[in-house]
Amino acid sequence: MRILVVSVVLCVSALAAAEPNGIDAALQLMYNQNYPAAHEVLDRYSATRPQDPLPYAFQASAYLFSELDRLGILESEFLTDDKQIAEKKKKLDPDPLVREKFVRAVHDVETRADALLKVKPDDPQALFAMCIAQGVATDYMAFVEKKQFSSLSVAKRSNGYAQQLLRVDPKFYDAYLTAGISEYMIGSLPFFVKWFIHFDNVAGSKDRGVDRLKLVAREGHYFKPFSKIMLSIIALREKRPQEAQQWLTELARDYPENRLFRQELAKVSTKLAVNAN
Repeated sequence: MRILVVSVVLCVSALAAAEPNGIDAALQLMYNQNYPAAHEVLDRYSATRPQDPLPYAFQASAYLFSELDRLGILESEFLTDDKQIAEKKKKLDPDPLVREKFVRAVHDVETRADALLKVKPDDPQALFAMCIAQGVATDYMAFVEKKQFSSLSVAKRSNGYAQQLLRVDPKFYDAYLTAGISEYMIGSLPFFVKWFIHFDNVAGSKDRGVDRLKLVAREGHYFKPFSKIMLSIIALREKRPQEAQQWLTELARDYPENRLFRQELAKVSTKLAVNAN
């Protein structure tokens, strides 16, 4: 996400051209649940751009998703059942080593992005990095630490960076992921909770949130797969299994090594087959 100043001037153009490939390779591995290999790619990438917040943002993402995977939080039964999400009793304790690495990665994003934003307050790459960092911090607080209400303040910051980025560049399609999730999340809250919560440029419309996620699924780059994951979860929550099947079919095809995509697709397909009989 972040493009940093490269000290060796003659290498700038070559590095800039190569930049998406390194990040894309890491994300391909991450979406295929090969988290250690994704970290290796990101480590090599960040070594050539030590001041770039982008690889650290995805490092934090990889730590988050590996922990969510370990805790069974990525399975549809958890994500579509509000009672399980709000459950206070932890089935498993967070891994302290993973948490330490996750917190360090988020800190690395923030220090580097802040440095860029001090020079250029509307730097798109820095805003994007902060949007991701606050987004993964929100998810860690809500799902791993079970601090759902406290995580709303962090989610608000993530949305703020996304909205600022979209004002700078309305075609930075990946930022619509955060905007769409914020829209759907606020739209799902009880009225008395909404009364006390305000997110910039968020009306609390579920439909608007879904439309923004679909935009990322069509036009996004880094978050195209993740938008499809969110759309499949929303479809299951809204009792639209055929739509969920469509998104999961695409995900299982594009990331064949991801066992969760295959498992969730099998569950939905089985349910649809039973209902058809």
